[in-house]
Amino acid sequence: MKNTRRQFLRHSAIAATAVAAPRLSFASTDEVAPFRTPYKYPGLILKATGKKGNFDEHSVDDPIVFRANGAFYMLYIGFDGIGYQTGLATSTDLLHWERVALVAPRDPSSKFTKYNIALSSILRNKQLRSNGEAIKINGRYLGAWNAYPSAGYEEGAAVLGLAWSDDLLHWQLTDPILYPQDGAPWEHGGLYRPDLMLDRGTYYLYYNAKTDTLPESVGGGWHEQTGVATSTDLKTWKRYPGNPVLRNGSRGSATYPATNPIHATQPPTPDARDSRFASNPFVVQHGCDFAMFYFGFNYERPGRACELLALSVDPYTFVKVPEVLIDTGAPGSIDETFAHKPSVITHEGVLYHFYCAVSGKYPNETRGIAVARSKPW
Repeated sequence: MKNTRRQFLRHSAIAATAVAAPRLSFASTDEVAPFRTPYKYPGLILKATGKKGNFDEHSVDDPIVFRANGAFYMLYIGFDGIGYQTGLATSTDLLHWERVALVAPRDPSSKFTKYNIALSSILRNKQLRSNGEAIKINGRYLGAWNAYPSAGYEEGAAVLGLAWSDDLLHWQLTDPILYPQDGAPWEHGGLYRPDLMLDRGTYYLYYNAKTDTLPESVGGGWHEQTGVATSTDLKTWKRYPGNPVLRNGSRGSATYPATNPIHATQPPTPDARDSRFASNPFVVQHGCDFAMFYFGFNYERPGRACELLALSVDPYTFVKVPEVLIDTGAPGSIDETFAHKPSVITHEGVLYHFYCAVSGKYPNETRGIAVARSKPW
């Protein structure tokens, strides 16, 4: 029996030892300071409707926040018990959100989106201190999607594609541009959340992927790591030969900056917070440098997903920062189980970090959208 990603996280959390893993040392370098958002808002800012028949009846997940037409928008995933679909919400202050529409519904006639469609990226200004304005290409918005071919929550080996829109409400999907079987073994199990970035004429498509299911002798489940593909014409995409650019529990996991980041590969560290998953990349630029927000998950300890950071002087050689940006909360809080899947944006000089918060235990967990920021509420 194959486990889904969600089931894997759930089962691992249940099986995790009650003894918490030692916390990573907090970096004192100035490089980390601009990325910190220590002030969590205590409640969910978007949650499931609970209304039968709604695409987001059971849960909401994976926020992607940007600005367009003088307002803030959020692409988010809803789950109705059958599969993923994608909705759009809007806000004027990044705290109070109003649903707009289901903008990426599944297509019963499609081989790829019959059960699931996650429109999980939009091309936007990726400077850390920007308001995330969406960028149009030839007068149209550009997005990226991933889809799982089977019914259920992340069932089957997912593919990645692009999407185009004139109005943010109606999206035309391209054929897939990346298939798991065309990649290396680290991505044969399927491709997860894409993240688009444009820099000096080159399009970067970051994504994370999983291995095939591992033998029970090594704990079962799978590993997830992050890679990137590039294009100059949005038609031909080339995987970076050094993929994965973010590995499990290795590559500069001690300090930033490394003396020589491209050679800063270390053996996997099994007690690292990302020893199993280094997932859901959200890459921004800070001046001429690059930063990747991502979430980590450790199968052994403590069995809870958290938000992490890696920095680089280029789009490829990311070096991990030994600090948890957003950790799970205290028992009874909205993110007591998982705090993961980042998206960041700046408004009036304040950095906002959106993420998926999970509380409770399966089958009675609550999964919704949360936010933390760099300034107290």
